[in-house]
Amino acid sequence: MIKRDSEEDRSVALYWDFENLHASLWEDRQDDSYGKTDNRFKVQEPLVDVQAIVELAASFGPVAINRAYCNWQYFGRYRDALLQNAVELIQLFPPGGSAKNGADIKLCLDAVEDVGRFSHIGTVIVVGGDSDFMPVSQKIKAAGRTLIGIGARKSTNRHWAKSCHEFRYYESLTGTASQPSDAAAAQPAQPAQPADPAAAIFRRAVHLLAETQGDPWVNKGSIWHMIKRLDSTFDPKEHGYASFRAMVKAFEPMVEVRDGESDQVVRLR
Repeated sequence: MIKRDSEEDRSVALYWDFENLHASLWEDRQDDSYGKTDNRFKVQEPLVDVQAIVELAASFGPVAINRAYCNWQYFGRYRDALLQNAVELIQLFPPGGSAKNGADIKLCLDAVEDVGRFSHIGTVIVVGGDSDFMPVSQKIKAAGRTLIGIGARKSTNRHWAKSCHEFRYYESLTGTASQPSDAAAAQPAQPAQPADPAAAIFRRAVHLLAETQGDPWVNKGSIWHMIKRLDSTFDPKEHGYASFRAMVKAFEPMVEVRDGESDQVVRLR
């Protein structure tokens, strides 16, 4: 059994107003209103980097709830990304042709209920930029939980962003920026990764730990826990390394190592 300290025992609840983020990214690329009937009610091309947001959530602790709210009948092309990241899909049909699907209301009700039911939830992450989320921020903070918000830079309400303990803009998280409408813009930009998948997840784990802690130096022992949060199936042996220790040894050229207070600490070069 893996022993974790009390901080690591605190779980993360991740809630997505999925169409809200998708619509913001769509408008940023198309320079048009997503709310027009001929835009909204048709099959949507993938724009949201689902994995990047799930990985950020995992950097705050083990993800216990990962729930996305949307009218999914138009978002089938996200299927693989959603399945690979174990997102629970909540289907919401709009009550009329021009009506909202009510995702923000349902999300807020569920978040407040979950915080009241599950004491192990320490961090709540809300993906969406609407000011409608401000009341739930007050409830979550009053319950003594940490609130993280994620939203597109151009469309996020600044009062909602400031009501969170911490807010991350999607573009900063994924390293993307506004781009003109073209075929390439239909897919989320992916950061360059080392050729070795093990090296890629190792680098990602160190980066997320450093970002979460606000310090580029991270404890070597915490890297393994982060890797397993990012990919519970990860096994060093499948990548040609006898153990995690051997894998870290092989990756020393990409990091600096020094002695810390209770463990060695590393940072990316």
